[in-house]
Order: sequence, then C-alpha cells, then structure tokens
Amino acid sequence: MKQDFATIYAMSYQPEGYKELLVYQLAFNEAMRLHWLLPVLPEEESPLVVRLREVSREVCVHLAAAWEQRRYASSFVAKLSEAKACAAKVQTWVAFSVECGYVSVEDGQIHCDLCGDVVIEIENLIQTATIVVKMVA
Repeated sequence: MKQDFATIYAMSYQPEGYKELLVYQLAFNEAMRLHWLLPVLPEEESPLVVRLREVSREVCVHLAAAWEQRRYASSFVAKLSEAKACAAKVQTWVAFSVECGYVSVEDGQIHCDLCGDVVIEIENLIQTATIVVKMVA
C-alpha cells in the first residue's frame, strides 16, 4: 500500500505539545524578531508598531489553541485557519511598517518571507489534520 506525502509527514512528526510544533517555533521566533526590531514607542505615537507586535503574538496564541482542539478535526482546522489569517495580517502590517519607515525594505522582505514560511507550515498542518486527529484519538 502506497502512502502519500501528507500521511508520511504527519506520521513522522509527532510533537507532544504545541511548543514542539515546528510552525509554533517559527511563529514564536518571528514574533520575537519583530519585537526586537521595532522601535519602542508609546501606542499614541505609533499604533502601527503596537498592532504589529500584537498580531505577531496572536499567531502563536491561535496555534496553541489549535493544538488544544486537535482531537476535533473541524475545530483544529478552524483554529489553524485563524492562525494562518493572522500570519497574513503580519505580512500586511510589515508592509505598512516598511512604507512608514519603521522597518527597512530589506528587513521587511525578510519578515514577510519568514511569515510566508509560517503560512506554509500551517497549510501542511491543515492538509494533515485528519491524520493528526486519528493519531490523537
């Protein structure tokens, strides 16, 4: 019986907690990079910087919540989709930060690419959700 890539991927990748998820680690590291890159400004001076920090952390929050729902395929996928949407928001906010001069074009490209990696890993989890649910059950 021939197994497809998604099955092999899911079966060889069995984290015990959300902090062990590759996608969570990527998202967490990206949120921390943005935290240290962005200037420290009060919210009234730059709501954009504050929002970018918040939305980058929201990706991690949604991934952790998804992991808690991994026994239920529809809830798991819904939370992963929320995390994916937040990662796309990070890319948008990074683009605004570049245009406003808070982030250099080079740094902005790096961060957009890193968020793209997060989106790809979330997609991998979404594609293997039914396998993950079966493994937990």
